Amino acid sequence: MSYEPTEHDQFLHGFCRDCCARPPLDGEPAVRCPICRSPRLIRHAELFDLAIAHIDCDAFYAAIEKRDNPTLRDRPVIIGGATRGVVSTACYIARISGVRSAMPMFQARKLCPEAVVLPPNMTKYQKVGREVRALMLELTPLVEPISIDEAFLDLTGTQTLHKCSPAESLARLALKIERDIGITVSTGLSHNKFLAKIASDLNKPRGFSVIGRAETLSFLADKPVRFVWGIGQKTSDSLAKDGLTTLGQIQSMAERDLVARYGKLGAHLWHLARGHDTRMVDPESETKSVSAETTFDVDIAEFDALARELWPLCEKVSERLKRAGLAGGNVHLKLKTAGFRTISRQMSLGAPTQLAETLFRCGRTMLQREANGMRYRLIGIGVGDIRDAAYADPLDLADPGAARRRKVEEAIDAVRAKLGKGSIGKGRGFEGKRK
Repeated sequence: MSYEPTEHDQFLHGFCRDCCARPPLDGEPAVRCPICRSPRLIRHAELFDLAIAHIDCDAFYAAIEKRDNPTLRDRPVIIGGATRGVVSTACYIARISGVRSAMPMFQARKLCPEAVVLPPNMTKYQKVGREVRALMLELTPLVEPISIDEAFLDLTGTQTLHKCSPAESLARLALKIERDIGITVSTGLSHNKFLAKIASDLNKPRGFSVIGRAETLSFLADKPVRFVWGIGQKTSDSLAKDGLTTLGQIQSMAERDLVARYGKLGAHLWHLARGHDTRMVDPESETKSVSAETTFDVDIAEFDALARELWPLCEKVSERLKRAGLAGGNVHLKLKTAGFRTISRQMSLGAPTQLAETLFRCGRTMLQREANGMRYRLIGIGVGDIRDAAYADPLDLADPGAARRRKVEEAIDAVRAKLGKGSIGKGRGFEGKRK
């Protein structure tokens, strides 16, 4: 069904998010749905013309824990490490007290001392994430996962299949996730990925926000430059020194002037300040990196102790790479000081790897340079420059021991596959456990 634009066009393009009924086309816009009396009506002049969406689960980890334990429903819940860890997710009740993701746990506890703090259960969360993803794929094969709890969807051309607009399909999906899985999602709908992602954050939880083509420039004009992905605090401060604090100011500038001053960043800013984003929703979007990290109960300064913490992380990253059929062309080490300063180091490899031993050797080399008496609260290891596993760990004539190390690791993997993860390991791994 289509509509001819009228002077009341902004009122005609709408439906109820709870029963999916469309409101009458004449008269003043209703405050509640005339069918089910829900106040969750959504209207927009371009509502039935847009097809690029971003769906984000609301307080994902905390929502799952509340679903599985109804006594937590009306209580503030924080998912994260122990006292010295960081917040992974905070429910919306805890957020009222100022608790946010990535906040140090000791600070979160001070802000919300009555909160229930639970450790992450990633196995359970990943299972729910797969269930949500399966429902998304029922709408369209063009689903691009961003993380365990969010994804882009392109519903272009799905009207015939689903007998409704992409916007209505998304609303029905949100209801199905809530009914069948027991958690809620927020949806952003627009004409590209950049704006869809912004829209999904506008009205959480259980939100459904739309940014149309006609309003793109005006919507972005008063937004801070940090609305653009890739613009962190340091870059934002640098732009502010030049008098650029809003996207409207960027919009008023010529692209050549921005490029002359900031290079590629200038072109990036110019396009996104105008809402230009030509990226397609890519269901086969490549993994950019694989990593693992841990926060210590007590700050560690000694090299040997840090290396013991590093080894199981290398095994974890290696396991993920092998399971996914991937390898990494560079290794990066992450350390966080007792004062919360992050130190990152990177080493390129001659050939991509998926071996824990190779990751450990590279990580240990970088760690030696940083283990200078500084006390650290966190260590992490990861790989970038992701490649197919077919290119991993070729024969290296310059390193006669490489082939032996690979065979040892393959033998360990085979035993673990048969008898379980804890059945066998290298001595340094068991040494770490004793400590």
